[in-house]
Amino acid sequence: MAGDCVRLRLWRRRLTISAPRMAIRSALPWPVRWLMGGLVLGLSAALALWAFEFGREIAGLDRHSRDELQQLRTDNERLQTALDRAQSVANTAENLLTAERTAQAQLVAQLRNLEETNRQLSRELGFFEQLMPASGAAPVSIRGLRAQRVDATRVSWQVLVVQPARNAPEFRAELELTLTGTLDGKPWTYRDTGAKRPVAIRQYVRLQGDSVVPAQAVVQSVTVRLMQGNQAALTQTVKVGEK
Repeated sequence: MAGDCVRLRLWRRRLTISAPRMAIRSALPWPVRWLMGGLVLGLSAALALWAFEFGREIAGLDRHSRDELQQLRTDNERLQTALDRAQSVANTAENLLTAERTAQAQLVAQLRNLEETNRQLSRELGFFEQLMPASGAAPVSIRGLRAQRVDATRVSWQVLVVQPARNAPEFRAELELTLTGTLDGKPWTYRDTGAKRPVAIRQYVRLQGDSVVPAQAVVQSVTVRLMQGNQAALTQTVKVGEK
């Protein structure tokens, strides 16, 4: 009776949570298990690769991919060569355009210089033409008298006095300058004492200067006199031009 109770308690202990744990172990050793796992993984990889290649073959991706890639590389090289040539042509054209613009600017500057030289030569020609003696001309004469109002308070003038006769004695006189016009609606005359100066002529002399006038004055004419003592040896009057 006592023995049956003990066996019953042992049996109940085995069925409860406090029963000892049991471990189920495989009968195959570890090397064999690793080998089998490797075979399964290899087979799976081979199957996946076959499926990938088969899918590419079905889709036609691998059929012309290499040829198309080579063609694309060839086209790229050809386009790059054409681009380099076009860039070289563009650079050459830009250089030619720059050189043409520089040459054009130089030609314009030369043309302006030639025009200025031509004007200067024309003035010199007129000056020397005035030196030529006219038939029945006086031994000494006033030629080339010019006057111009350059701003509100200034009148610029120049005069050429000529003695065309060869080996003529020196002519001495004193230059006087008189400006006439209107001021505030009334007649106005101004003798410029600053322009007064001695003149000694053997062949020709050119004189010039500026006369300061009131801004309200309307200068109409300029008169030049060559005075010998109290007498005017020569007199000439010219109208004042506007700038």
